[in-house]
Amino acid sequence: MSKPNIMTSSTATMTSKLNKEISSIVKHSSFDRKNIAFKNSITYADFLSNKMLMILVIREGVPYSLFNLIQHFTPFSEDSWAKILDISSKTLERYKQTGKRFKSIQSEKIIEMAEVTHVGLDVFGSMDKFKLWLETPNYALGSLKPIELLNDSYGKDLVISELTRINYGILV
Repeated sequence: MSKPNIMTSSTATMTSKLNKEISSIVKHSSFDRKNIAFKNSITYADFLSNKMLMILVIREGVPYSLFNLIQHFTPFSEDSWAKILDISSKTLERYKQTGKRFKSIQSEKIIEMAEVTHVGLDVFGSMDKFKLWLETPNYALGSLKPIELLNDSYGKDLVISELTRINYGILV
């Protein structure tokens, strides 16, 4: 069961910015291109479907410029991001001021939240509906709010699995 692709102008603008940023990161990266297959001009969607490319970006560290775009594209507040990344709001502000790359552990979390958002938008078709789902207790997830599970990888996997079940009409 596939949902209609509802893309508002702000979503289209943000996607365009993400496409440019991902393409620039890949173009200026130091990873060995012969070990992974990708085209010269890569999109954000291509990036999120290429696990090897995600691993390489995580290892190099997500630059603040990419995080900033992902942060604005996701339904998470700055406080939520600080909690997800297990850093203080002040540390997050320092990353912003210096523009430096995030450590691998934080980069992985950033990419994971980008994945969750990508799947959530595919399932619900709008950020508002997806955000409402994230903040509503879910019986299939032990009556927890899905957003409460996003602080670790196993929780993220549970949330994505539930989103996939919803997408296929399998309701618990």
